[in-house]
Amino acid sequence: MEAVFTIFHVDHWGEFWWVMVGFVGQALFSMRFLVQWIMSERARQSVMPVAFWYFSVGGGIVLLAYAIYRRDPVFMLGQAMGLMVYARNLWLIHAPQRTE
Repeated sequence: MEAVFTIFHVDHWGEFWWVMVGFVGQALFSMRFLVQWIMSERARQSVMPVAFWYFSVGGGIVLLAYAIYRRDPVFMLGQAMGLMVYARNLWLIHAPQRTE
């Protein structure tokens, strides 16, 4: 177990699991690029699917939780600001449906 802690630069299992949470958040965040790429290839033009924004919000929330655990103000600010942009884009996407 000491090797695992060394690899991930942690001192105990609680920190190890938080690193795993960070990896999950990063995976969610990275999925947005994969989804956008696949959809653009299928359309043969650059498109921004709604799923991009949902993966952005999901990954952003998990990464913000990780940043708060790590007490990293730079990382916290970056994720919090990003979440506002992602949420606003989802609001704008769904707003026309609410007014009809």
